[in-house]
Amino acid sequence: MSETGAGFPSVVESRGAECTIEGHVTACCAARDNRSFAFATGEGDLLIAPRETLRDTATWKSVPAHDGPVLCLAPDVAEATFLTGGEDGRLVRSTPDGKVEELAKARRWVEHVASWSDGRKGQIACVVGKDVQLREADGTTLIRTLEHPSTVSGIVFDAKGKRLAASHYNGASLWFVHSKDGSARTLEWKGSHIGIALHPGGEALVTAMQENDLHGWRLPDGHNMRMSGYPTKVASLAFTRTGKWLATSGADCVVMWPFFGGGPMGKPPQELPGIPGVLCTRVATHPTQDVVVAGFADGRVLMIDHNSERVLPVCGPGGGAVTALALSTDGCTLGYGTEEGRIGLVDLAASA
Repeated sequence: MSETGAGFPSVVESRGAECTIEGHVTACCAARDNRSFAFATGEGDLLIAPRETLRDTATWKSVPAHDGPVLCLAPDVAEATFLTGGEDGRLVRSTPDGKVEELAKARRWVEHVASWSDGRKGQIACVVGKDVQLREADGTTLIRTLEHPSTVSGIVFDAKGKRLAASHYNGASLWFVHSKDGSARTLEWKGSHIGIALHPGGEALVTAMQENDLHGWRLPDGHNMRMSGYPTKVASLAFTRTGKWLATSGADCVVMWPFFGGGPMGKPPQELPGIPGVLCTRVATHPTQDVVVAGFADGRVLMIDHNSERVLPVCGPGGGAVTALALSTDGCTLGYGTEEGRIGLVDLAASA
C-alpha cells in the first residue's frame, strides 16, 4: 500500500469497472453467496453484477424492483437473491436473472431491511414506520411485529440471529427475537438516534445521533458511552472484524473509537488518513483483514490499513458524494456508488 492516496493509479483501473446510471445510488451489497453484487437506485431499480464477469459492465443487469426510490437493500436469507424495500411500501425479493417477487405490501414506506442466516435457517426483518416486521425466511410469513415508541431509524441482527437491535427517538430497543414475553430491553438516551451498529461479540450497541455525536451502551451492565467532536452527522459506522474498533464517517478522516482496554470512554479516537477538507461519508470494514474502506464527499474511495495507516486509492474523485459502500463477506469484492449515479466494482482477489 502507498503512504497516501495521491499520485498513484487507482485499484478500479486495474481490478474493476465503473459505469454511470440515472439517479443516485442509495445502497449496495453482495449476495450471501458472494457470487453477485447489487446496487439500489433512487429510480427504483437494482443493478446486479455477476462476480465472475464484474469487469464487463455489459453483463450487469438492471432489474426494475420498485415504483419509486429503493430505500434499503440487504442480502437475502437465500444465497443468491436480494431483499429491498421502497417508497411504494413493498418488500421485494430479486434474483440475479431479473425475477422480482413481492413478499409484502405496507401502507407506509419500507425504510430498512435486514436478514440473518446460518446456512440452515434464517429470518428477515423490515421497518414500516414504528414497527419492525419479523418474518420467516420465505419473507411472506409474518412471525411477529415489534412495536416501538417512534419511527425506527435502523435495525441490525446480532451475529447469532438471537437478538435484533433497533434505533429510534430517545434511544434503542434490543429484542430477543424468539422470546415468548414479547418485551424489549430499552436503552434510553434523550435525542434523535439516526443509525445503529452492534458489536460483533454482543458487548456494546452504538447509535449515531442528530447532534453530531455517537451514543453507546455497554450491554453487560447498561453503562452509557458518549463519543463526540464531529463537525457533522455520522452517516455511517461499522465495527471492525474483531470488535476492537468502531470506524465512523463524519470528519475529513476516518474516526476509529477503541472498544478495548476500557474504551471508548476516557480514550481519544484514532484518526486514520483521509482527504483534508473533504468529509468522509461512508465506511466499511474488511471481514478478514485490518482494513477500513472509506468513501468521501468528492467521490473518492480509499482503502486504509488501520495498523500501519497506509493508504491505497480505490478510485479518483467524481460523481458527487459516496452514498453506498460495501464489501462481500469473503472480502474479495468491493462496491461503491455515489449521489450522481457513479457505480464501481473491484475484484480484490484478482492478481495485479
